[in-house]
Amino acid sequence: MRAFHMSWFAFFLCFFAWFGIAPLMKVVREEMSLTKEQVGWCIIGSVTATVFARLLIGWLCDRIGPRLAYTWLLLLGSIPVMSIGLATDYTSFLLFRMAIGGIGAAFVITQYHTSIMFAPNCVGTANATSAGWGNLGGGVTQLVMPMVFAMFVGTLGLSSAVGWRVSMFVAGLLCALMGVAYFFLTQDTPDGNFKELRAKGLMRKKEAVRGTFLEAFKDYRVWALFLIYGACFGVELTVNNVAALYFLDYFDYFQQMESMKAVGMAGMFASLFGLMNLFARTMGGAFADKFGKMWGLSGRVKWLFVVLFAEGLCLMLFSQMNVLVMAVPMLILFSLFTQMSEGATFSVVPFINKRALGSVSGIVGAGGNAGAVAAGFLFKSEAISWPTVFFILGALVTCCSFLSFAVIFSEKTETEARTSTASAIRERRQQSKELEHATV
Repeated sequence: MRAFHMSWFAFFLCFFAWFGIAPLMKVVREEMSLTKEQVGWCIIGSVTATVFARLLIGWLCDRIGPRLAYTWLLLLGSIPVMSIGLATDYTSFLLFRMAIGGIGAAFVITQYHTSIMFAPNCVGTANATSAGWGNLGGGVTQLVMPMVFAMFVGTLGLSSAVGWRVSMFVAGLLCALMGVAYFFLTQDTPDGNFKELRAKGLMRKKEAVRGTFLEAFKDYRVWALFLIYGACFGVELTVNNVAALYFLDYFDYFQQMESMKAVGMAGMFASLFGLMNLFARTMGGAFADKFGKMWGLSGRVKWLFVVLFAEGLCLMLFSQMNVLVMAVPMLILFSLFTQMSEGATFSVVPFINKRALGSVSGIVGAGGNAGAVAAGFLFKSEAISWPTVFFILGALVTCCSFLSFAVIFSEKTETEARTSTASAIRERRQQSKELEHATV
């Protein structure tokens, strides 16, 4: 449980730092005179580096373990977060925004760590909750960063140009401190760290996991999940990047406000999308675990189809809302299905290839960012309005939901999953009985 709480909180801080600049983009846009196309490139840049970082970090987790992988990611990733304040024009800002994207690889380590810490009967719930509470950082940053910015500008009297830079430095510093804490307060597996277990002969050597990335790469089911995750997490990343600006630019409610107040209010409404991670992604994983107990791995896949299909429909409906009082409830409903789809996806991932778990997690996780990159090209287009882009994305998500039926498991894998689940449930019940007797 310590690993669970450390992993979700580390991912929370990474997500907070990753999208910390998003609710402040109105200030940055005005200071640097950014065009719509340049803002679009910043959106693309923020998620592009993460595609490659996630592929690398999944491969790395199989070799050095999640503890060291997370420690180094947090320490190194904090550097561009703190340094983005050095940006003085569009080019330097874009480069820093791309560098910050590497910290998004934290998701893969979080999923890897909880996958090897929890039993099959509850791994979907554990994965979904740790990732969901981590993704919560995307909502909290929309709410908190404008407050931090307002504190530096309004209370301490800093200029807007200095205020957003100091705000990002604080976010980066928190990530660095978490990196130190992760090294000292966690371990790789319930039985110990990779290095110790390999020295005792209780775990395969590094050489034994060679070729696992290629195994994962050749599995068509991995690429189906790659596209599916792009259709849910990729959409969430995109919304985190554009939601505040979308409200500011397309709803009259904000046009009549003073600039500072408008930024804060838009950030508050945009935060509702990310704050749904408090429970929505957990629901996706928890229901997947229940369907898995009843109908095996195929039950998990069918649940994935249902929530992803619903996400696409809700996104298309949200795109048609032009009155705030209608748009906000639809945003919340759309967010619910988006995050349940993410939880459902990673309730399936641990059963694809246990030997190559890190590589599978890395490739599927990279799919989320690849989806966000693709969406970013639509948002930067001068020819398409943002509501139209949202409608197109909704249609694509609906189509992608049918890819879930390509994720098929052999009878052997189904049997192994049922057996391990039943064994974990029996062990848990036995532990509960022993605890009850000890208490009496």
